[in-house]
Amino acid sequence: MARPISRRTILAAGTGAAGLSLPGVAAYADDHATTSVRFTLNAQVLDGGEQVTSITLNTARLGPIDPASLTTGTFTVHAKATSPIPIADDDVIFNEYDLDRTVTAVRLDRRGNIVLDLSHAEGRTGGSTLGYIESKSRNVMLDLAYTITQRAPIVLLDHRSITIENFVQSHRLSDPEVDAFSFHISGSGMKYRLYSPTHASRRGKRPLIVWLHGGGEGASLPDNYYDNETTLRANRGALGFATPQAQRIFNGAYVLVPQSTSAWMQDGPRFAPLIHEIIGDVTRRNRIDHDRIYVAGCSNGGYMSMKMTTVYPNLFAASVPICGVVTSFPPGGAPLIPDSELARITTPSWLVTSLDDTTVDPQANTSHAHDLIPDSLMTLYDHVVWNGHQFAGHWSWIYVARNDPSINGTHIWQWMAAQHRR
Repeated sequence: MARPISRRTILAAGTGAAGLSLPGVAAYADDHATTSVRFTLNAQVLDGGEQVTSITLNTARLGPIDPASLTTGTFTVHAKATSPIPIADDDVIFNEYDLDRTVTAVRLDRRGNIVLDLSHAEGRTGGSTLGYIESKSRNVMLDLAYTITQRAPIVLLDHRSITIENFVQSHRLSDPEVDAFSFHISGSGMKYRLYSPTHASRRGKRPLIVWLHGGGEGASLPDNYYDNETTLRANRGALGFATPQAQRIFNGAYVLVPQSTSAWMQDGPRFAPLIHEIIGDVTRRNRIDHDRIYVAGCSNGGYMSMKMTTVYPNLFAASVPICGVVTSFPPGGAPLIPDSELARITTPSWLVTSLDDTTVDPQANTSHAHDLIPDSLMTLYDHVVWNGHQFAGHWSWIYVARNDPSINGTHIWQWMAAQHRR
């Protein structure tokens, strides 16, 4: 999951983010007021999507701060998140909010900047960077406006007190995992992100993992919205393959994340050559082992993973379709992938789904495809539960992003890494 917005479209918070003249501060003879401090929102992609987890105040230039003067009551934080595109009166967008965020800790980073840690958790309202528009079935990057208010003085190590009069929000949303993926656009106009492994040019040819997103992460071209962002921020599907653990298993892999201009299932045969074009561009420009190109995807992307192996039977070393669709969707039409095509798939395939998936019927799709794809493997979960939190049954991609599926002691990432193109 093009509109002329930047990848980090965020509402300006300058006028609303005002500091205060604190009661009693004027009594300090050595008190010092500084007019403006910029701050950056720091985000992290949880299994259920990205949330703003902390805020960095660029206070290092003020001088060494006494950490003992900082408490969770020194600052308050108010957050407002709104849709970047108009929402009709009869439509719904989930995850918009206008509320106070709880500061759970205040600390200094290694540069001497103040960091405000914010309360966050799976399923909690009020921290997400994404909104979901019901009528469009799309995730969009929310416009975020944060207001910081200073409630108590900051004391420097030289005993001066500091009052910040104005806090100005940076246009940059910082998420190191997401920021590690570079931005690109293909010759045919399809946007994509690319993770390049450390020291990629020094250690021979590397594998390539192609991640195909779900339906919610495509563009919404009627709204001129095509952000090349939600594919990485809505879940950890692509990010999992860029973690140190995965990079060790694959001995350093490129991770390619194309973004559909709508939804893969709307026109898989048309999208297949566009994805193939991007794979060709990436393999030509980088030292990639053509015998170790893997494809994985969830939901819409699970369908597209299988579709790619029918259209390009000799391209991939392995395929991992997660809660993918092969039947007609919605019901009543022709199957998206006919049985005859499934039976001709020769790419080693490991399918994953959860039996409580109410979005894509696991028996009619994943189990059915497994029965037809020669020598395929399958993992069926009862529920989608991770770290004690139960997610919707459709979200079985969480398990693959955590390298959880295993058969006879072999986990899915290790299985993928061991496959070479036949």
